[in-house]
Amino acid sequence: MRKARIELGDVTPHNIKQLKLLNQVVFPVSYNDKFYKDVLEAGELAKLAYYNDMVVGGVCCRVDVLDGQRRLYIMTLGCLAPYRRLGIGTKMLEHVLNFVEKEGNFNSIFLHVQVNNDGALDFYKKFGFEVVETKQHYYKRIEPADAHVLQKTLVKS
Repeated sequence: MRKARIELGDVTPHNIKQLKLLNQVVFPVSYNDKFYKDVLEAGELAKLAYYNDMVVGGVCCRVDVLDGQRRLYIMTLGCLAPYRRLGIGTKMLEHVLNFVEKEGNFNSIFLHVQVNNDGALDFYKKFGFEVVETKQHYYKRIEPADAHVLQKTLVKS
């Protein structure tokens, strides 16, 4: 059996619909047109994940500046359920980690995870993310509505 190919590709106007469909399936939250417009301009911070040439995952980030500190916010990072545990999420997260390392001058990376999403919490903890706070009623129209804020602090060189 051939080893499966996992590749990341750019999000373009031609494939943005695939990202929309993927996000609708993977996440309990729906994202608006502005989200996708921003994603198209995100460059390296938005990628589709391909498994043997099929889109099965995606990652979208943005740069936040708070109190003069640049932080990378992972807006979405997800993969279709049948393709989990195959290294696709790891490949997407490693891409993000490599990006902040190359760019330098990032203070931290952070994201929100629904409090009952143990799979995601375990996944991010493997990469050195820690729960830094829990936001009550972060999500609208989904239960549980609370979210953990996970953060990985980047060591200043």
